[in-house]
Parts: sequence; structure tokens; C-alpha cells
Amino acid sequence: MIRDRRASLAEYLTELQSKGRVVFDAKEAVETLGTNRGAFLDAAQRLQKRSRLISPRKGFYVAVPPQFASWGAPPPSWYVDALMRRERQPYYVGLLKAAELHGATHQAVMEFQVVAGKRMPRIRAGRSLIVFYYRKEMAAIVDGVEDTKTDTGRMKVSSPALTALDLMRYGKGSAGIDNVATVLSDLGSRVDGDQLAFLSLRFEKPVVQRLGYMLDILDRRSITQRMHEMLMSRGKLPWTELDRGEARDPLFAPDPVERDRRWRVVVRRPPEVDE
Repeated sequence: MIRDRRASLAEYLTELQSKGRVVFDAKEAVETLGTNRGAFLDAAQRLQKRSRLISPRKGFYVAVPPQFASWGAPPPSWYVDALMRRERQPYYVGLLKAAELHGATHQAVMEFQVVAGKRMPRIRAGRSLIVFYYRKEMAAIVDGVEDTKTDTGRMKVSSPALTALDLMRYGKGSAGIDNVATVLSDLGSRVDGDQLAFLSLRFEKPVVQRLGYMLDILDRRSITQRMHEMLMSRGKLPWTELDRGEARDPLFAPDPVERDRRWRVVVRRPPEVDE
């Protein structure tokens, strides 16, 4: 903590970074610097114009280290945990970003994707775009959330199994069925079949059906057997479309090329894996 009450906000940022910190809130800075809120806000605005500081949420600030000045902000992994603790919301980094962290690197990930327990607006932070996806029952999938070390602490990330399920659940965040197939071709070897089966009980049946089909065609049937057994125990399965977008308009939807009876999935176009 800075004890010199005459220190400037710029000096405060330097001191924070020397101790491995990049985040702080307005109240902390005002108290430490011995200033008033108005003076602090003026100083913060000046530093934001100089690309030395960002404010992803009102009252929450992130220092921009010199090596990230050209980016306009440090990576979201440096501050997402602190941000979500301030929001008092359960969360995990998920979808394509989690897949990338688990080694599925076929596709460049354009968003830093976070699944959270409340609906939150996206955040533009320098070059990064943080996009939030809502899940009501976060406690139901806690066994699929892992702690991962970052350069400034830790953050929560979905396991490979939870990531695979989410990719089928959040269509807008997965960049299309071909991209999902490509990611799963990388991610499949890291998915734990027992955890996948357990977590699948917390997902809608059509999500499980589509994921089961996708893993089967990618030669990952060994990890879908238990999930299939649990799915069948949930009662009668309706037929579901592999790609709901292709079947949205019955007048223009292509005819099915396959009806997979194991998962009861209608396929109108086989997914293509980017090799």
C-alpha cells in the first residue's frame, strides 16, 4: 500500500504493478491517495486518455502495463476473476476461449467468452471483446469448472467436457456447426467420458443429442457411451436438428441427408472439419 498521501494516481499504478497487481476500485484509490472522488475521477480520465488505465465497469479499474500500451489493455485473463468477484457472480471462461486454453487451436478466437450467472453487457477493453453468456443454474455444473493460473492470479475455466456441451448449447458463441466440429476434433481427446455423462444431465436433451452425434462421427464413441445411457434414462427422445439454423425455414431447408437413430438427430448437411 502507498503510504505517501501525496502520491499521484500514476505513481499508484506503478506501485500496484510492482506488486503484481493491475486491478483496483475507486474507493481503494481515493482512500490510499488521500484525495476526493472528483479529483480521482479527473486523474483517472487523464490516464485513460493516455492509454494507461481502463475501466471495464463503473468504479472498477485496470492498469495498462507498458508492454500492453499498443493493445489498449492487458489480456482479460489478467482481471476477469477480480471483475466477476466485484460483480458477485459465479462465472467461468468458456466456449471457444476455453477450448483454446485446452489446446484446441485450429481457429483464432475473436472473443473472450465468459459464462455467468446473470445477463451482462459485453465489454470492449482495448483490442479485446469480452462477451457474456447467461446460465441460470451455475451451481449445477460446478464440477465442470476448473481453476487455472494466470499471470496475475487465477481464473475459472470450463473443463473440456463442459466446454463441449456449451459449444452445442450456445450456438451464437460457437461460430457454426463446422467450427464446432473442428474444435471438437481437437478437444475430444481431452474430454472425460464420466464427467461428460454426469454434466449432460444438467443440459437440455437436444444439446446432448447433438453433441453425442458430433462426437460419434469424430470417432469418439468411447466417451459417449455412458452419456448415451444417461440420456436414454431421461425418457423418450424427440428428433432434433443438428443445425437448427438450416431448418429454420421449411420452404428453403435442404432435405435431410441422414437420420441418426442412435441420437435421433436429423442431419441436412454433414459437418466439415477444417484440417
